[in-house]
Amino acid sequence: MSGNEREEEIVFEICVVVPKKSEEQGDDSSLDCVEVLVDEFVKRGLIVERVIGLQNEFVKLSAPLEIMGKAAAELQFNKRTHIGMDLPFEWDEVEAFVRQPDGSLFTWCERFRCYNHIIYGIVNTGKSVIELKYDHREVDWVPREPLLRKLESESIVKEVFPLHDENKRKKLLRSWALNWWDFTTQPIDEIYLYYGVKIAIYFAFLGKYTRWLLFPAALGLTLQLVDFGSIQLLVLPIFFICLISWAVLFFQFWKRKNSALLARWHINHSAGTESDYKLFQMEQSSLESPAELMKKRGMDNMKEKAFFQREEWFRWLMRFRNDAIIILSIICLQLPFELAYAHLYEVIGSDFLKFCLTAVYLLAIQYFTRMGGKISVKLVKCENNENVEYRACSLVYKVFGLYFMQTYIGIFYHALLHRNLMTLRQVLIQRLIIYEVLENLMENSIPYLTYSFKKFRAVRNKQKRERGSSTGKARSFPRVEKEYLKPAYTASIGHELEDGLFDGNNNLTEMRTDALKLLAMMRRPTPRADATIGAWLNIFQFLIVMSICTNSILLVCLYDQDGKWKISPGLGAILIMEHVLLFIKFGFSRIVPEEPAWVRAARVKNATQAAEMCSKQLLRSISGDEKILSPMKKHA
Repeated sequence: MSGNEREEEIVFEICVVVPKKSEEQGDDSSLDCVEVLVDEFVKRGLIVERVIGLQNEFVKLSAPLEIMGKAAAELQFNKRTHIGMDLPFEWDEVEAFVRQPDGSLFTWCERFRCYNHIIYGIVNTGKSVIELKYDHREVDWVPREPLLRKLESESIVKEVFPLHDENKRKKLLRSWALNWWDFTTQPIDEIYLYYGVKIAIYFAFLGKYTRWLLFPAALGLTLQLVDFGSIQLLVLPIFFICLISWAVLFFQFWKRKNSALLARWHINHSAGTESDYKLFQMEQSSLESPAELMKKRGMDNMKEKAFFQREEWFRWLMRFRNDAIIILSIICLQLPFELAYAHLYEVIGSDFLKFCLTAVYLLAIQYFTRMGGKISVKLVKCENNENVEYRACSLVYKVFGLYFMQTYIGIFYHALLHRNLMTLRQVLIQRLIIYEVLENLMENSIPYLTYSFKKFRAVRNKQKRERGSSTGKARSFPRVEKEYLKPAYTASIGHELEDGLFDGNNNLTEMRTDALKLLAMMRRPTPRADATIGAWLNIFQFLIVMSICTNSILLVCLYDQDGKWKISPGLGAILIMEHVLLFIKFGFSRIVPEEPAWVRAARVKNATQAAEMCSKQLLRSISGDEKILSPMKKHA
């Protein structure tokens, strides 16, 4: 089947949820809100299918390729052309633009934006108020007001959410979620086409991270099982150096992998924001003379500079204030709790009681983390961030502070105060085992239990209504309503984050459990255009530096086992190792290029071709103008 034929298949990707019309409301559809909305969808060229569920009515939407292309032209998407240059999309020049690997013209993220542009762009084009009816009340649709926004504010439209494509979903279930033969192999291209770049980048990172973890896991297991005897103090520094080298190399090779994926998917990470489209449109539509344009732009530049400076410093001060609040909260509230747990674990003698204490502690920090996430969400809303990605990164930084305190305060306590490495090892093993089991259980069971409860309640309410009704057949449970009842794709730490992958644990089972959760337990997530792992890049750099500090501290404890610190040879060895680790950190990050050579070569080639074509077009334009102006000059 060709790419054009696949584009013409009717695939419903968006659903609008409205309350089901009651029997008392009757069949009068004149100026009914839902009927008017459906008619407007049809007028915009959308394919509409209405499904009556047990509790609600579902309006499923699909857009033909031409309608999608015209919406993309209005939005002025920057899309890759066959000469390697990103240009604003034009429907009349559709053949000039590169298609996706599956033959489709638009990515899922682009299609979702087109759907939003179409359905939220329905406005009252008249000059008078239109009175709409719904459930024995009137709704005034004023001129230039978006209809869908109005109905959402009146709670007539309950929700708008993306729908799964059943054929692609089942294919991904077989090739991805249920494919356990190879732990790290994933269909990344198919994930990108179905879920968008944000989720595809996450799973690409998770797969690479899991493969690279095999080396430190094997090295640590060897160190745990083999008794090196007298050379133990020499083996441990070598182990620390190997770990830091591994972390730095993985970080650099992940950057290479990330840039290679973006090049393969024709994504330019430095461009593509909505503000770029608006700026391009303003510059193209300007018809003023050069002198007036320069004078006006000079004045505008001064105003824009002052505005951006105010906004920049205001956002910085808000972030600084919020970060200070989070840090003080962690120090005043969480730090005493973490120290109390570490002290109790040290003084308790029974292993069973220690295990129970760790289980209670892990349950308690779940509550602390969620409470901290809610506070962080409220603070992030006050920061006036530029877009959803900046908002998500700001929240990740704040919540990471909670996780960092939970992870490292016990290590510092046992290593520095009590210098008890055996207790430290026992704490880490117990927390790892209990935490992994608890997190996987909660992460995968709560969405299923939530969906099951909603489904049970919907069926029970329907049965109660049918007992008191004389009308006959029981209505079946439609698939779209089952999908509506599934939990949305959000993080447990804060629903406003819109990133359910924040809860990942990064182990061998995480890829399959997350895939199963995305494909079977949750709705199809709203696509996001972030082309990297975002804030985690900086966090990974921070963790590498912190690992240098913690490894050096652990080595201090090993050399000072009797509690009598000696300058030689311990301090000298630690200083040497610390300098070696810092050299590895900053040296390897410069030695290993962040971008593969073929990506740089392809970009240079595309830029050269684009420059040549633009130069030729400009020369033709100038030559044509000269031919037109030359007869006028002669007559003059």
